[in-house]
Amino acid sequence: MELNKIEDILEKYFQGETSIAEENQLKEYFSSPNVAQHLEQYKPMFGYFSQAKEQKSTYEIPLQSKKRNVAWLSIAASAVVLLGIGTYFFMSEQKETTAVASQTELGTYDNPEEALKATQKALALLSNNVNVGIESVQYINEFEQSKNKIFKQ
Repeated sequence: MELNKIEDILEKYFQGETSIAEENQLKEYFSSPNVAQHLEQYKPMFGYFSQAKEQKSTYEIPLQSKKRNVAWLSIAASAVVLLGIGTYFFMSEQKETTAVASQTELGTYDNPEEALKATQKALALLSNNVNVGIESVQYINEFEQSKNKIFKQ
């Protein structure tokens, strides 16, 4: 082979633009005994490729079949479903008992003094909330007056 042709193919090889046929030409050239002296540095690289191609692994890879036991999976799924249904009925039963208990009390008092105190407490809470609402309405009225002064209508 011509030395110039080998150098061109080698340049293309390092650029990653060679075909398989050109790479085979390089392997043949570098495996021959008459390699140009300035290209001797590439000889071990191509010699390694031919050695690596001949190597074969004798290590046996153990194949493990992953069989899942479907019976255990279905038992676990059934247990989860039953647990969910049981929790649902338990929680709904508790809600019913608390709803029945709250309906029977109806807020009645046996002692009139307790009833008076509870009524006064409820009216005080209502009064406080109404006062807060009235204060916010006063802020709105003041804002309206300020707006009317600025934007004379």
